[in-house]
Amino acid sequence: MLEARDLTVTVNGNTLLRQVDAAARPGHVTVLIGPNGAGKSTLLRVLSGELAPSSGQALLDGRPLAAVPAAELARRRAVVPQASVLTFPFTALEVAMLGITVPGFEASNAAAARSALEALEAVAMAPLADRLYVHLSGGERQRVHIARALCQLAAPPSHADFTRCFLLDEPTSNLDLAHQTLVLDALRRQAARGLAVLAVMHDLNLAAALADDMVLLVRGEVAARGSPAEVLRDELLSAAYGCQVAANRVPDGGRPYVLPPAAFLQRPTPVLSRPRGGNGADLSATGHPTQ
Repeated sequence: MLEARDLTVTVNGNTLLRQVDAAARPGHVTVLIGPNGAGKSTLLRVLSGELAPSSGQALLDGRPLAAVPAAELARRRAVVPQASVLTFPFTALEVAMLGITVPGFEASNAAAARSALEALEAVAMAPLADRLYVHLSGGERQRVHIARALCQLAAPPSHADFTRCFLLDEPTSNLDLAHQTLVLDALRRQAARGLAVLAVMHDLNLAAALADDMVLLVRGEVAARGSPAEVLRDELLSAAYGCQVAANRVPDGGRPYVLPPAAFLQRPTPVLSRPRGGNGADLSATGHPTQ
């Protein structure tokens, strides 16, 4: 299990997280939600081992992350950040192969290429495998990095009892509906394999469709945790986001969904005026002056 235990992060005198307890369990998808600046990405960075907490602990199977050797950590968790900068003239396939050709992995070039191509196939990027990464759109680049992480996770674990983790920050940003579905399906498949999947998401409806567990962060503190039905409640969301929120339910006892407040506002009926000719006369649909 991947855990944050009484975790506090302070940077330049600003407390970004305060006494946070959270966990990502093997076989489950845990989604971090909350308003901008709530500390979601900071918590993900701490749980990935990128950022050290000011106090408290980040634990992987009860061990402090700082005590896990880098090579072991690379085999046990893959991370997809919100944004990645890569300016080298690599193809999409070569970027995906980075997930399995780093130190700590023992894969031949041929095996790495096969694994990377399978990962690209999972996110519908195989047809663009030979295209230069810098020539891809934002959404295509995002899918390449997800493929890189999938390739990393495809390597066999060094120990069957070790928890392996997939951490993602806004994995569906810049993606259209079809590719959102592909990515969510890939995450669910990783959870079905027994991995602990932890994702930061702003889209509450996608979060509700994906999550087994949710953690709601507000101003660096945990405001609620539990299932989507337990967390996506009107009073919790309204207080967290500072606006009136009404969660709904799909038919037959389905998962909740949330529409932004503007969706409930009655829009004024537009007043349509006929176009006018050069002399000010009304024009009919045919463009000729009316009587």
